[in-house]
Amino acid sequence: MALLTVAGVTKVYGPLRALDGVDLEVHAGTFHGLIGPNGSGKSTLLKAIAGGHVPTTGRITFDGTDITTATPFQRSRSGLSLKFQITAVLAELSVYDNVLLALQSTEGYGALLRSRSRHRLHDDVMLALDRFRLADKADDLAGALSHGEQQWLEIAMALAPGPKLLLLDEPTGGMSPEERRVTGELLAPIKSECALVIVEHDLDFIKNICDRLTVLDQGKVLGTGTVAEIEGNSRVQEIYTRRV
Repeated sequence: MALLTVAGVTKVYGPLRALDGVDLEVHAGTFHGLIGPNGSGKSTLLKAIAGGHVPTTGRITFDGTDITTATPFQRSRSGLSLKFQITAVLAELSVYDNVLLALQSTEGYGALLRSRSRHRLHDDVMLALDRFRLADKADDLAGALSHGEQQWLEIAMALAPGPKLLLLDEPTGGMSPEERRVTGELLAPIKSECALVIVEHDLDFIKNICDRLTVLDQGKVLGTGTVAEIEGNSRVQEIYTRRV
């Protein structure tokens, strides 16, 4: 059974059909990329999965539960995590405290009021920072990090609570070629514990890390398959030649 199933999802804004009968399956232990021209519906689909948009029609199932109308909070509690396109770290807090707060978000009010979690979560915080090459910057203000490092910090925060599925919206936007290469290296080890759905315009990056790709165009699925299958799809080639 798929970890995530999107079945016949549409999203209508007045005369605009941002999503038009989208089907998608993502299995545990896989990285799934969403690609397509600007305005094709990639970010809208990601937000529908995360709970930012409620589909006009269709159904979204996550880990065996219908989450079509669930709140973002409920989805997060069920094991779904999202990193937005625009970095949203807390710039005036330390790198350490950003990850600590992400972990504390899963704590009950009692534990937070008693302030017992900081010491207990220390090893988890440092493990998350070390995984994304930020351990030596734990005491630095998050706002002092480079753009690429802030992106890594936010991914570390999204992964810290241990989600089953991580949604990433253009995580390499604004990164240098070297930072993009490193980002791919940092993401690869999480596959054994967390599936990934990623929206990305850098085709070389997404092809290098993803098991399967879904191509969207004007809100519809143009094709789904392995990287090789998508590269050999004449309809996809036409769209990218004409519009990307």
